[in-house]
Amino acid sequence: MNGATQDGLPRGHAPVATRQDDAAQYLTFMLGGEMFGIGILAIREIIEYAGVTEVPMMPPVVRGVINLRGAVVPVVDLQSRFGRAPTEIGRRTCIVILETRHAGERHVVGVVVDAVSAVLDIPASEIEPPPTFGTRIRSDFIQGMGKLQGRFIILLDVSQVLSLDELGAFETSAAGQELSPIA
Repeated sequence: MNGATQDGLPRGHAPVATRQDDAAQYLTFMLGGEMFGIGILAIREIIEYAGVTEVPMMPPVVRGVINLRGAVVPVVDLQSRFGRAPTEIGRRTCIVILETRHAGERHVVGVVVDAVSAVLDIPASEIEPPPTFGTRIRSDFIQGMGKLQGRFIILLDVSQVLSLDELGAFETSAAGQELSPIA
């Protein structure tokens, strides 16, 4: 099938909703002046940016770790992950706590965003496939482009953005302490 699934989507870009009239919910947020969205099912919570402890020898995209109710959670700077300058922390900066799956295990990771906007319903009919070129981030990071009120929202593929194969440092810190998974 030449890299495409049965429904014609490129591998790794599963449809968000199953019927044209279905709508999926996305948490939208600002990052570097652009609007992004993440499927609400991957979101555990949103917290104020505070208490991030830097960990030596972590990749530059990892800001550090936080203590989330006794669990050590790595915090990724999405701006850095996208190859941009690190996020400048402001009064609206938040950490979005996400849950991902890798090799059958659950992993909890925080991502730094400039500001959380809203939870939006985006109908499947208003989601376009990711562009093949011209984006300022890797195309495999994009699940689709949501159209809403005349503008596009970049819908992220969390499993690609937070790929533990690429960011292997999530699994253990320099001291060997487990960073994930947590319950």
